[in-house]
Amino acid sequence: MASYHLSVKTIKRSAGRSATAAAAYRVGERIECQREGRVHDYTRKQGIEETFILTPKDAPNWASDRSRLWNEAEASETRRNSVTAREWELALPSEISAEDRSQITRQFAEELVSRYGVAVDVAIHAPHREGDQRNHHAHVLTSTRKLEAGGFTAKTRVLDSAKTGGVEIEQMRGLWADLQNRALERAGEVERVDHRSLEAQREAALERGDQLSAEELDRDPELKLGPAANSMERRAKAMAERQGREYKPVTERGTVVHAARQARAAFREMRERLNIARETYGIERESGLGRVSAGLAALRAATAKDRDRTPEDFRERLARVVGRSPDQDDTPKPEGRNYARERLKEIMEKDAGRDGQAAVHKLDGHSEYDIGEDTGREARKPSVNERLKDVLNKPRKLESEDEREQEKDRDIDRDPGLSH
Repeated sequence: MASYHLSVKTIKRSAGRSATAAAAYRVGERIECQREGRVHDYTRKQGIEETFILTPKDAPNWASDRSRLWNEAEASETRRNSVTAREWELALPSEISAEDRSQITRQFAEELVSRYGVAVDVAIHAPHREGDQRNHHAHVLTSTRKLEAGGFTAKTRVLDSAKTGGVEIEQMRGLWADLQNRALERAGEVERVDHRSLEAQREAALERGDQLSAEELDRDPELKLGPAANSMERRAKAMAERQGREYKPVTERGTVVHAARQARAAFREMRERLNIARETYGIERESGLGRVSAGLAALRAATAKDRDRTPEDFRERLARVVGRSPDQDDTPKPEGRNYARERLKEIMEKDAGRDGQAAVHKLDGHSEYDIGEDTGREARKPSVNERLKDVLNKPRKLESEDEREQEKDRDIDRDPGLSH
């Protein structure tokens, strides 16, 4: 699924880095740094799909020359601890075309030029051949001074200030999310990205009454693997693929990350099934079916997508999502009780907008006139669960940049040789 990533870093002399080396690495070119007297040659670098430079309208002609541009940026700084460039790292959706990825990256770069009056050097990279093949990304290198007709002038203090820098970056994060979501919509994709924190997203879900999404967002941010663990896990995945077996994490951090990703995938699947069930129930009721018949149709629609798994397998996945292990036995459990289904029912009850009793009666085959009466009496109608017990328990058939490059947990490469 599409995922959001935007980070902002600085190229600092105090860290032994230079704008000339950073630019050379990202675009895979040879640039001679006049200040250092060194040559940065990355012409053998692979995986660079597109590069381009954008500048303000009144910028001098030499600004289109990458070597001249970044040597001038270096020359405009006189302090030993100067910040000579700023880098914006962007994750690009794999669900859209290469043309669309180029378009939204260019639109983001144009906004940087317009908003801050800086020079922008863009490099779009393909996924690393040994990494996640969905990991399309872009490196957007900007000057830290405005570029005008006479060359580089004032510093872009709005991004450096503690009072305004965070606000500016957050607004650019929001713009990048909007650009991606529009591209995903044009491509006919359902998935969307969100630049907000998990807590902010959860609060918004609660405000709109989306309890299931709020449950999914009630988690800690994903643990970062780190370069060593990330390299080990990539090798383990590649080995598993070659041997035709299921990938199993080989590090503690990898195990935690893998489990978290599986849980999120199960939550997304549960939400999809719930939406299918709701839509089907509403359609069947509008067509004149009774509550029980509409409920049966909704359940059939929700489970039709899962014909390659047994009901027990899906229940175990739902149990993991709500925080219970199939082997956990901390409370008495009557035989046959489905805790994952009960949790799903609780969420549906809250979504019903009432005290939950109406939703329970509807799900179990009662009419709304039965609410408040003794539903435990022996003469009540059989529930949907009771009617479908045999069906649900029937098994279904199976259908057929050098060393710094590894410092990025999501395989977005950095410039390993830039600490010169």
